[in-house]
Amino acid sequence: MHITREVANQVYWVGGNDNRLERFENMFALPQGVSYNSYLIVDEKTVLLDTVDRAISEQYLENIAGVLKGRPLDYLVINHMESDHCANIEAILRLHPEVTVVGNKKTFDFFSQYYKSDLSKNSLVVKEGDTLNIGKHTLKLYMAPMVHWPEVMFTFEESQGILFSADAFGSFGLLRGNLFADEVDWPSLFLDETRRYYANIVGRYGSQVQAIFKRLPLDKIKMIFPLHGPLWRKDLEIILSLYNKWSTYTPEKRGVVLAYASMYGNTEHVVFALANKLAQRGVKDIRIWDVSKSEPSFIVSDLFKYSHFVFASPTYNMHLYLPFESLLRELALLNYQKRRGVLIGNHTWASAAIKTMQGLLGQMKEIEVLGEPLDILSSLKAEREGELDALATLLSEDILKSSANGE
Repeated sequence: MHITREVANQVYWVGGNDNRLERFENMFALPQGVSYNSYLIVDEKTVLLDTVDRAISEQYLENIAGVLKGRPLDYLVINHMESDHCANIEAILRLHPEVTVVGNKKTFDFFSQYYKSDLSKNSLVVKEGDTLNIGKHTLKLYMAPMVHWPEVMFTFEESQGILFSADAFGSFGLLRGNLFADEVDWPSLFLDETRRYYANIVGRYGSQVQAIFKRLPLDKIKMIFPLHGPLWRKDLEIILSLYNKWSTYTPEKRGVVLAYASMYGNTEHVVFALANKLAQRGVKDIRIWDVSKSEPSFIVSDLFKYSHFVFASPTYNMHLYLPFESLLRELALLNYQKRRGVLIGNHTWASAAIKTMQGLLGQMKEIEVLGEPLDILSSLKAEREGELDALATLLSEDILKSSANGE
């Protein structure tokens, strides 16, 4: 049985859900699954926009057949050539040998790297600003390189103002019958998963997101249909504003993320003591993550959300505790920037954690370490609690000052 829905005039959602996949890209946990969105326009000509992951191929092909009702498929537009969106292209070619595949030069370069099919006779190579008239609908193509792959493009349907946005504006999480963001409690169900998706998948490419924003007809966009997660037809300013913040590395909220590593609980004890002191000084929105127990994408998402950080780690093998080093290197790759915070190290016979953290943070843009780092000798003794108090005062004043100034 096909599972489809008309989401705009003559535009159908023909995607599906995967609730069995453990990790997206074999890295990012999917506690709420993931959706793969694909869209079919039925006009004088028929147009399929992107395909889906092979995990849901059977349902997907049934969905397409259910909407086409025997009509030929005229065009397949490939906005993104990543495997979770292009895995069914060859199946479409076998079922619809008449189809013209639409993409840019890099699209077809990538296609030839993945697949064996010969597209020389039924490919249409497009560039920025090209249009495809299919009847009542006209599709205009915008190149969006490195959002988040080099071949990515957006397709804008002009008559109804629909932006088919590839992976941009996407989210982790299943679509449970309700396809639109306005049909669900989006802040509760999808905001965190949308941010986690952005920060870990697109986060490195903030300048490229800003570049496509400058070229899109933002005043004409009435709906946004991404390749993952809910579709947008109302309150577009919510998701557009968030993307503008995330892509300029602007915190959503004043608050602090305390990320720590601890082998035997001594560093952890200091982190929770600091959190207690911050709360007593009026700081709200305190988040604490143990890097050894927590999937890094959730930590990264919170660090993108909040204005301040506390990084705490012991020295290990005369270097930095490995999971913590991995987190900092991942943040550097994701262009984490424009944040302030404090550092805590711990060592028994040789101090290296703080120096290594300072070196890694020094590779990032506009990261400010407040005050002098606190370097613990195995465990924090009562006679040094004053140093932790001073650190708590310094950090809390900076957070609350920023909040008062509306930064």
